[in-house]
Amino acid sequence: MKKMCETSIDYLRISVTDRCNLRCIYCDPLQDCEFMPRKEILTFEEIHRIVELFAQCGITKIRLTGGEPLIRTNIVQLVRQLAPIRGIDELTLTTNGVLLESMAAELKAAGLKRVNVSLDTTSRGNYKQITGFDLFEKVMKGIYKALEVGLKPVKMNSVIIQGVNVSQVPALARMSVELPVAARFIEYCPTGRNTRPASSYVPNSEVRRIIEHKFGPLTSTLSARGNGPAMYFKIADSAGCIGFISGASGFFCRSCNRLRLTSDGNVRPCLYSAHSYDLKGLIRGGANDRQVLDLLKRIIAEKKNFTKLNSFTEDFCMRSVGG
Repeated sequence: MKKMCETSIDYLRISVTDRCNLRCIYCDPLQDCEFMPRKEILTFEEIHRIVELFAQCGITKIRLTGGEPLIRTNIVQLVRQLAPIRGIDELTLTTNGVLLESMAAELKAAGLKRVNVSLDTTSRGNYKQITGFDLFEKVMKGIYKALEVGLKPVKMNSVIIQGVNVSQVPALARMSVELPVAARFIEYCPTGRNTRPASSYVPNSEVRRIIEHKFGPLTSTLSARGNGPAMYFKIADSAGCIGFISGASGFFCRSCNRLRLTSDGNVRPCLYSAHSYDLKGLIRGGANDRQVLDLLKRIIAEKKNFTKLNSFTEDFCMRSVGG
């Protein structure tokens, strides 16, 4: 069988909680995702053991996600536990930025390398419309603090939705001119719980056209190249760069190098996978390290023959799987 994935599987995204302190319209628009009972959420000890074993299988990069990972009690302690694990070269985190200002220095000291910050607008009113909360200024202070303490490069993730924030594209792009950040534009990808019409979708080709109309031609760059499918470009004389993640218009299953561990202990080979592996059940059932390693190796082997086209579902709450 021809391998669908043509790259090494070396990247694990770990959702540490399904809870969030925002209510973004593209993540939980109906606000009907039920929180998992806390006893179902992986403990720090379980996460540590899983990462140690995944490291033995070739995983070298870890990203902590949520929900919102910074609301997980003692999250700095988890960073401190994971950072020194042998074989893990990079530990990063994705956050909405609301709590980042107060935690950035501790996270850096604990061993975190860098952060991605979700920010879909530079307008305070638009921010409240999208997230449900008037917290734009807190997020900006978090970005400045992350830059100050060295959680670099800071990457800003912006989901562009027709009728919501298309007008904000030039302002978001301008942040990469003025600050050493990667302003990344992510195509809106609907899920079964998201009721927004198909007309909400804005292809990144249109986003790029808007940016180039305002700032001139973009030039390709590798300056912020990371672990994912983003393609990076620069505006002339900018401090940072522009990134495009085209999950709807592009097809990058063959180059996908990641697995996802949900907050309740299931491993998904893809965000859109209809199939997952119950790792928590195996661990809490008393499995020894060899038994867990056998499953992890099988998951990685099967991932190589997986694409979202041969095992596809949109019926999930984005908040529950870590995006």
